[in-house]
Formats: sequence, structure tokens, C-alpha cells
Amino acid sequence: MVKDGVAVDASLAGLVARVAVGERVNVTAECAALGVSRQTFYKYLARYRGEGVPGLFVRSRRPVRIRPMVAAEVEDGIVLARKRLAEAGLDIGATSVRWWLIDHPEQWWAGDGPPVVPSRATVHRVLVRRGMVTPMPSRRPRRRHRNFVRERANELWQMDGYEVQLADRSKVMVIEILDDHSRLNLACHAATSETGEAAWQAFTGAAARYGLPAQLLTDNGTGFSGRRRGWTSPLEAALAELGVAAITCTVRHPQTCGKVERSHATARRWLARQAPPRSLRELQALLDTYRDVYNSRRHQALDGLTPDQAWTIAGHSGPAGEPLQAPLHVTTHTVSTSGCVGVDGTEIGLGRRHAHGNAIVFRTGDEATIFINGRYTRALTIDRTRRYQPLGA
Repeated sequence: MVKDGVAVDASLAGLVARVAVGERVNVTAECAALGVSRQTFYKYLARYRGEGVPGLFVRSRRPVRIRPMVAAEVEDGIVLARKRLAEAGLDIGATSVRWWLIDHPEQWWAGDGPPVVPSRATVHRVLVRRGMVTPMPSRRPRRRHRNFVRERANELWQMDGYEVQLADRSKVMVIEILDDHSRLNLACHAATSETGEAAWQAFTGAAARYGLPAQLLTDNGTGFSGRRRGWTSPLEAALAELGVAAITCTVRHPQTCGKVERSHATARRWLARQAPPRSLRELQALLDTYRDVYNSRRHQALDGLTPDQAWTIAGHSGPAGEPLQAPLHVTTHTVSTSGCVGVDGTEIGLGRRHAHGNAIVFRTGDEATIFINGRYTRALTIDRTRRYQPLGA
């Protein structure tokens, strides 16, 4: 059977030529004998009458409209963006490459007028054509799922840890905290292991910068929670004193902490492009730089906003879901020999048994809550009529 784009055989060519010169034939019977449809016969008859013998030959399959080719300058810019992102250890997907082109026109665009930034699909096609995309095997289709995002910043923080190897091949932990609404990286704290003390230090550092959350979500690691084991961890106890609800994900269901889990992959990729740190101090310096990089880059889940921007424009929550009435101050102190710490021009008594201990003070206005060595010690309303705040006041 003749198909469009394939030359006709001799019998059909002869039938077409005979009818074209005026011979009367039974078209239905002749087509049935040749095994072709009447529509095909009349198509080639029309071509023969309009083009002559060339109408019986194979036609070009070239499309009538050809998609415009990407300009060489734009294609080179796409490749440059991909390389710069890879060298920095950042995401190298088509969306990230396109955002790099938008944010750094001076590095690739030399034409007149505004730069011509291609679409995400065009960027992907160029990367594939240049061999810069690794083919992925077919995957099982994902089941439909819902994405849960809190409505306000500080409504929920997610905390988790991941392992990092130092230059001497020793392994340490990084405690990371992410804001659920804005994806802001609140803390990256380097520690020897995932302990309650390390988690508390990461939390207090984040609280000093961004205030207190209404809830803190973690997995069921012993450094975070003891609820499912029948006891209360120091972190849970400290959070309760601050009015922060400590919640945990279901056992063996890390997807609940999916945002911070996904953030680990981004951090590890960035760290892999840096010189291996030789100590916790060097690792912490790298992590501080990474936080600045991460929080100032566009994020796909935020429709192109950076986490810093999303945090700034969001409504903010606090403990028990209520906004804080005054700025939160988190300060660290060493308890004096006499058992006191100085807070905002006052001396707060804690008892001599706490001398030389490490105290962390959460203060909102005149309301203060004090922890020593990670354990709740005292809460008070500072009396501004007196400098010394004795125990029992």
C-alpha cells in the first residue's frame, strides 16, 4: 500500500497518467486491484496534474516551519553558566542555568539591547546537544503527593544532621535548621556528633538571628527526642520552657523532614567542591559561607525568589503561633564566681552552685529565661527598679 512520502510503483503511476490524459476507467475497481485507496489515487493524480512526473517521487520530509536556531552567543552563555555553577558546587539544572544567565548578563551578553535569555526548555536542549546532561534510566512514576508548606515564617523549623568527612578522614556532623515557609537556612552548626548539646547550640544560634519558632520538627534521633522511648530529651525540655512545641516525624518516614533532607544534598554538593576542612573551625567557616550563598540564590520552590527575599516579605510567627511582642535577644554568658550573670545592665542571681557554668539567656523585653549547660535554670521578669535580681524575686 502506498504511503505519503514513498514513491509510487509502476502500476499506480501508469493509472495516474492514463486518467490524467483523459482515459475513462473504473477508479474504484482499479484501486482495489492495486491495493490502494481512492484518496491516495486522487492525491497523486492532483500532484501529477500540478507538478508532472516529479509529483510521483518522494517528497522532502523537512518541516514547513523550522524552529529558529539558538544564537551562538546565547549557546556559549548557556555552556559558560553550566560550567560556572558546576565549579561552585551549585545546582546545574536548566532552571538554575537560566537564572544564572538572568543574574549575570555582563559575563556572557555582548549584543546591543537587553540580553536574549532563552526558555528553560531551550537551555535543556542545548545542554543535551552539548553532552552536558547525563541520561537517566526510566523511573517508576511517582505517586501523587501533597506538598505541605506553613503559611508564615517561624511557624515551623525543620532540624536534622548529616555527616561530613574532614581532611584527616575523621567524620563529624553538621546540624542544619531550615524554615519551612521560606526555605531559609537558619543554621549550619559543625559538631563532633549529633548530640543534644550540639542541637541546642544550633537552635540557640538560629534563635539569636531569627527569633523563636512556634514548632521545631526533627526525626527521632536520641540527640533530638526521647518521646518515643519514654523519656524527655534535654532539647525537648528546653524548648518546652520557651513555649516552642517539639514535634517528630513518623518512625522510618524521613519524607516528613523532606525540606531539610533535600537541603543536605545541596550543602554536600557545595562542600565537595571546596578544599577538605582540617578542623571543626575550618568546617564552620565553610558552612557560614555556604549559608550566605544558599540564602541569596534563587530557589525553584519559591518561584525564583531567594530564601532571604521570601523570609523578608513573609508574615512571621512565634511560640504558640503568636508573633513576638518585642525583639528576641539571645546572649551567652559565663556564670560568675558569686553565681550571677549580667543581663542588660542588671545582675541576675543563679546560685553559687552554677559558678563558671555556661549560661544562655533568652530575653524578650523584660522577660528572661535562663539555661545553664543546656538545662533550664530560671525564668523571671526583670525588675528595673533594682540592679540585682535575687533568687526568689
